[in-house]
Formats: sequence, C-alpha cells, structure tokens
Amino acid sequence: MIDTGSIKKEYNELLEELASPELISDWEKFQNLTKRKNFLEKIIDGQKEISEIDNKIKENQSIITANEDRELVSLAEVEIIQLREKEKKLKAELEDLLNADFIEDEPDSNTPVSDAAIIEIRAGTGGNEAALFAGDLYRMYFRYSQTQNWKSNILDSSATELGGFKEIVFGLEGNDVLSGIKYEAGVHRVQRIPKTEKAGRIHTSTASVAILPKPKKTEIKINPKDLKIDFYGAAGPGGQYVQKRHTAVRITHLPTGTVVTSQTERNQLQNRENAMSILEARLFEKQKTNEEERISGKRKTQIGSAKRAEKIRTYNFPQNRLTDHRIKKSWHNLEKIMNGELKPVIKDLQKNL
Repeated sequence: MIDTGSIKKEYNELLEELASPELISDWEKFQNLTKRKNFLEKIIDGQKEISEIDNKIKENQSIITANEDRELVSLAEVEIIQLREKEKKLKAELEDLLNADFIEDEPDSNTPVSDAAIIEIRAGTGGNEAALFAGDLYRMYFRYSQTQNWKSNILDSSATELGGFKEIVFGLEGNDVLSGIKYEAGVHRVQRIPKTEKAGRIHTSTASVAILPKPKKTEIKINPKDLKIDFYGAAGPGGQYVQKRHTAVRITHLPTGTVVTSQTERNQLQNRENAMSILEARLFEKQKTNEEERISGKRKTQIGSAKRAEKIRTYNFPQNRLTDHRIKKSWHNLEKIMNGELKPVIKDLQKNL
C-alpha cells in the first residue's frame, strides 16, 4: 500500500525548499532536489490516474446495477474490462517505480532511454506575418508530436498581439524524437496572402528552426559559479507586464556569454528549470560545433540569418504545395501537413538525406 500522505508531504516540503532564494548559489543541490521532485511526481500522478480509473469502474458498475438500458449496460461491461486492464498495467508500473526507488545517477546502458530535443523557432523576414508563420510551425510540430506519442512542453516564448511568436522554444521527448525531427532544422519560407492583406497580394516570409539535442547528465557539466541568475516580471504580447511577481528567469553563462530566458510558467521554480534545460542544450550544441570546427576546420550552422534565399523548404499556400529544396520533392494537401501529418515528408527526408 502506497503511503500517499507521506509522499505528498515530502513533495510539498521539496517545493518549499526549491523555492528558497538561498538555493540559487548551490546549483548541484537544486538539480538533485529537482530530480527527487520529478520522481515523486511520477508516483503521485500514477496514483491519481489509478484513483480516476477506480471511479470510472464504479460509475460503470452503477449503470450495470441499475439495468435501465441494455445497450448502456453492454457498453459499461466492455469499458470495465478495458479499465481493469489499464489499471492492472498502471499498478505494475507504479510497483516497479516504488521497488526501483529513487536513483540520482543515469540509468545503465541496458535500460532503453527515449530521445529528447529542444526546438527553437524564430520569426525571420516578414514582420507580423513571419511571427504568425512561426506560430503555425510550432502548432504543426506539436500536432505531429501528438501522433508520435511524444511529450511536448513549452520552455520559453515571446508572443505577438496577433497570435504569432517572435520566438518559441519547446522540448520534445519520446521514442526516436531526433531521427524524426532533425531534418527540420533550417529556414522555412511561406508564400501566402496574410489575413491582414486587404489587396489580396501574396507575401513571402520566413521563420528559422533549430534542433538542439538535449544532453544527458554526463555529457555537459556546468559550474554554478559560472551562472548569473536574474528574476523579472513576465511580459505578455506588446511588452506589458502580466505579472507583478518576478517569476521570469534569465540565466547568463558568464564564460560564453550565452543568455537564456523562460517566462511561460507562473512560478519561478519551473521557469528556472526550463531556462536551465535551454542553456544545457545550447552549450552542448556549441561544444559539438566547436569540436566539428576543430576537426573539419569549418563551422556548420543550422539557421543562418533567416534571409529569404537561405531556405530548406517552401510552404506555398496558393498552390497548396510544400516543397523541400534539399531533396527537390513536393507534397500537396498543405492543410493536412500543417495539421501535423508530417510523416510522409519526414520518411522521404530520412530516406534521401
């Protein structure tokens, strides 16, 4: 039997400790406490899901007992079987989690580990239309991630008043994330009539996409003394401050001058975690790029300056066509692609690049 009370008590105590300003100077302790918090969250969420299934089973049993509608009774009987099967699986997973206990180190090499990546989308040439296109690209990747059962979470964003993004940074985690998303890096060009265009003219805009593999704990080490952490009020579209509390986080890595921010969450703790994830990914990418430069003598970049000519792909809405210029291939039914049906495009890229 799970002692839910003691787990929740420890979880709440951890949240209080993580919110302490004194913890900023001890980043290693912060990371360890965060790992423990995430471990306890898995147990709490698992128990909550099992409890919800129990309630659904009871509701279905009430329908069967009432026996007022034979068709409903049949549906309830089938659903109970499915719910019990799901509950059995969840209980086994929870039992494994409890037996494994909390381990701070990375899992051993025999344990399958899912991929993780951080995606950065920035509006390029084209003003408001470029920002709207950046938002469209984010929604396309988010919907595609849902079809692949990947976990997605926004780490930072800078929204515009029209509903687009100057920049949006989000994480993806799941099986084969990198192999399924790595070819999206580069400059994407859109040709369409903007909603704000009264004369019906076609505009060309760009947005850039960078794919950063999320490093494992052993792949990147950051000295807490090399970090400058600032807190400020989170700003909404147009620059107005939407919160009086200083929950937004800015982290500067002093040796490299790398600056990352996060303001999407309502609490300082989560924004600090998000900012640190972005920083680790950027420093890891910089580390890899420097190594490639040392070996090959040249630097490779993903996104350039996001000018119109530096493109990997064009989204032509008037002709209902997407063209990838690297493999010189086009696909039609652009609306479906923008709604997350990227699989055919990604399969061809994996095959030809």
